[in-house]
Amino acid sequence: MNALPVTRAGAGAPLLFLHGFTGTGEACATLASCLPGRALVAPDLPGHGQAAALDRLGRAGFMRTLDILAGTLDAQGLEKVDLHGYSMGARLALAFALRHPGRVRRLVLESGSPGLRSRRQRLNRRAADGRLARFIELRGVGPFVARWEALPLFTGVRALPAAAQSGVRERRASQSPAGLAWALRSLGTGAQPSQWQRLERLACPVLVLTGGRDAKFTRVGREMAACIPGARTAVIPGAFHVPHLEAPAAWAREVSQFLS
Repeated sequence: MNALPVTRAGAGAPLLFLHGFTGTGEACATLASCLPGRALVAPDLPGHGQAAALDRLGRAGFMRTLDILAGTLDAQGLEKVDLHGYSMGARLALAFALRHPGRVRRLVLESGSPGLRSRRQRLNRRAADGRLARFIELRGVGPFVARWEALPLFTGVRALPAAAQSGVRERRASQSPAGLAWALRSLGTGAQPSQWQRLERLACPVLVLTGGRDAKFTRVGREMAACIPGARTAVIPGAFHVPHLEAPAAWAREVSQFLS
């Protein structure tokens, strides 16, 4: 796999949007209506949506995925873009900006982290991600989605209108069990190399955005921003882990102001 399937929406300056675990590019592309003057370029990340086929993933892992993203930009005729990543996508976006600095103008990290600091933490998390991957393989996507949606992180999603919640659930339930299991093992926090010591190397403007009721990621976000030269932070009041869904107007205002 040298490039990812992409959904494009809107018109204007390109914004590469990387979704979170269980997401798809098609769902992210709907955010284009909140960002006038922006053309959202939203790939399905490996293990998700149309990029779920394991026979095409080959030896792709976390670092290889960063090069596949570069190949995706090439395939779309894009040399340099603004980049937005959410959760898993934020971890990939951060690592991409460090690995391919010449391809990122501005970087938005929503509910993300630079990974785990110690090898022991990464090994423990890798083991936990492996157990969850095995659960998906044995029990299927339905039981996993019920378990996933009950996490405290998604309290804000559970407060959305019924139609919005149903859309999120249907997207998650449509995923491939093998693809999600692969993504946990290959793109999970335990598989990600720690980026803490490299944050000072980021040369592009950075916005770290979190939900005000997501205490863990707001704390991590502030620690991360303190290590990045000139980084800005934005905390969306009342939102939990998914500000772009829970408070789209406030999210769009912060992102638009930063990108402009």
